[in-house]
Amino acid sequence: MRAVPSTRRRHRRGAGVLRWAIRLAAVVLVFGVGVAVGQALEDRPEPAKPVTSIRTIQPWTQTATETRTVTVQP
Repeated sequence: MRAVPSTRRRHRRGAGVLRWAIRLAAVVLVFGVGVAVGQALEDRPEPAKPVTSIRTIQPWTQTATETRTVTVQP
């Protein structure tokens, strides 16, 4: 019988390293996106406070104190 070539075993080992490298890259990418979103939320402007305007409305006063009555005859 022939012995199993060592290249097959190395191939599997290289695939395992590649899988871990892809997983690590995915974790780093997700972490980077999380940091970017956190910075964006921190840098947003504060909402404006409501402005309340209070004015007193003065009632209209009559300028003339005398009353005239006009009678029209046909």
